[in-house]
Amino acid sequence: MRTALALDVLHPLPAGLMIIAIGSVTAFIAAWMVRWLAPLASGSGIPHVEAVLAGLATPASVGLIPVKFIGGLLAIGGGLALGREGPSVQMGATAANTIGRLLRLGPADCRSLLAAGAGAGLATAFNAPGAGAIFVLEELVGKFEARTACSALGASVSAILVARALLGGDPDFVVADSPMVISVSTQVLFLLTGLAVGLLSVVYNRTVLATLRLAERMNASVEIRAAAIGAIGGLIVWLTPRLAGGGDWITQSAIDGTLIWTVLPGFYVLRLVFGSISYAAATPGGLFAPMLALGALAGLGCGDLAHVLAPTLAGRTKPFVVVGMAAMFAGAVRAPLTGIILVTEMTNTPSLLLPLLSGSFAAMFVADGMGEAPIYEALRTRAAAEKR
Repeated sequence: MRTALALDVLHPLPAGLMIIAIGSVTAFIAAWMVRWLAPLASGSGIPHVEAVLAGLATPASVGLIPVKFIGGLLAIGGGLALGREGPSVQMGATAANTIGRLLRLGPADCRSLLAAGAGAGLATAFNAPGAGAIFVLEELVGKFEARTACSALGASVSAILVARALLGGDPDFVVADSPMVISVSTQVLFLLTGLAVGLLSVVYNRTVLATLRLAERMNASVEIRAAAIGAIGGLIVWLTPRLAGGGDWITQSAIDGTLIWTVLPGFYVLRLVFGSISYAAATPGGLFAPMLALGALAGLGCGDLAHVLAPTLAGRTKPFVVVGMAAMFAGAVRAPLTGIILVTEMTNTPSLLLPLLSGSFAAMFVADGMGEAPIYEALRTRAAAEKR
């Protein structure tokens, strides 16, 4: 049975104002820490790791790790729509590079260690060892290198063993009634889903970049800007706490099919705008989890529409949600293999490989056809332009 998420006012006005104030203060502190202690800790950190591996930037010092960790806890804990994976990738890369330098390894070995640490960070954040290793080769390095591949696989596996010993090995999201058998005749529906989500991924990229440009034009310091955005996050925590943070509840609810179709457009727009302005706060925080939540909402909407247009073919909505997640990642990041493996590991749905391939192909086809740059490439180019 599907339900709508009503405004869930859990606290009276004085307590609500305190929640808003806490959100504002935590974002202010996180932005202050970044500005004065470790400027490279701002945002996701993945574009900086890519720049280092491309030889366009120098690795961050070990001082980034506490700023990224504490600042990320403050920003995400205060309610901003940011993910934990970007900070995990950058902290893992920085820690691995620091170890390499302490051991006095050569540049090539330090580079491989840095890439491996980044992959281990992603693997741990999502409990997805395969995605962590593939992410290194497909997105960070951009080519297959035997040394880097071996390092990434070893680091991801060892990181996951430690994480599962501490936290358990359950996937991030529960997809009931799996495995699911999808007939060949329904593949056209997943292609259409990928086309629609691909278009939305372009809108997502452009919204994030436009929001960053708009934030730069504000006549206020970075800390004041972050405090204002943090207050918005606190307001959302007060009124609808499940819509704050990285978006895991939204993704799971979309998989479960508990959101009625009439609320999907509103939820999507709210998370798109809130996620974009959260990233503009210049605090530590990633884009993966919010991006996957948007893909889940888009996939659920496509599944509902497919039920109306082709009820005999559409089946359940769960496959559309899973495909929507991978398609959003493929269109926005342009790393389809990482997206497919990541979503498969997060949902434990290996039976959906063909729909995932179809949706990801269609999403990339749209994004490439519109000439949209991958989001991390665009952020890296933007950061390089700011330094000139």
